[in-house]
Amino acid sequence: MSYSVAEVLSCEPLSTGIYSLNLRTDAAADSAPGQFVMLNSLSDSHLLMRPISICDADKDEEKLRLVFRVVGYATDKWTGLKSGDRLQLLGPRGNGFPIEASANRESIALVGGGVGIPPLLFLLKKLLEKGNPSQNIHIILGYRSAAEGFFLLDEFEDIANVIITTDDGSAGSKGTVLNGMSKNAVKPDIIYSCGPLPMLRSLADYGKDAGIPVYVSMEERMACGVGVCLGCSVKTISTDGHSKVKRARVCSEGPVFEGKVIGF
Repeated sequence: MSYSVAEVLSCEPLSTGIYSLNLRTDAAADSAPGQFVMLNSLSDSHLLMRPISICDADKDEEKLRLVFRVVGYATDKWTGLKSGDRLQLLGPRGNGFPIEASANRESIALVGGGVGIPPLLFLLKKLLEKGNPSQNIHIILGYRSAAEGFFLLDEFEDIANVIITTDDGSAGSKGTVLNGMSKNAVKPDIIYSCGPLPMLRSLADYGKDAGIPVYVSMEERMACGVGVCLGCSVKTISTDGHSKVKRARVCSEGPVFEGKVIGF
């Protein structure tokens, strides 16, 4: 485990209820796409730290970017953070996306939904750094509606071609991310994804039918974030060596798994 104190550089709204938190921390040096950090809740009565996926990291400048949705006490308190404030941080934690699996792929899809979108920005940059041509990478992002805004969309569009979907059809393709893939004739030979469970389940099923690898970043509530409490465990199709049952800890064995091993 690695606890540290992170300095707040900025905390700014991106869209309705979505904020971008920029920190200076040496944790940036070891961060990889798909990993997460645990952050202090800023309360003496709310003791558990909160897990947030890493949106971007700059090793040289020791900068870490987190994008979060306001959903409760801790995230609401974070919106008031100012430059110079400090937060206790644990991490980076977990296993990230296997970037090496993208080698020699002709069509790579990055599929995100809701607050599962931020970690894909970091992943996109790393895939390009590894030499994957931008024309081989398809970004499919699912949002609720145009009224709530398209957080991070402009940053993705600065780098690669993006397909968006909305639940209500107010922009892009109406419906699921799979609808967006189908309507735009995207037929990937590998998928990296992060988002709500129904989306991940459908992508895992798609991968099984298409015979392609689908990597899913699972989002679960965490108490300890270090693999002790087992509160974030998910069903798997095989027995875990730690717990001796068909479960895996999202914080330790995950959060990224190949979709076919999860017992959706």
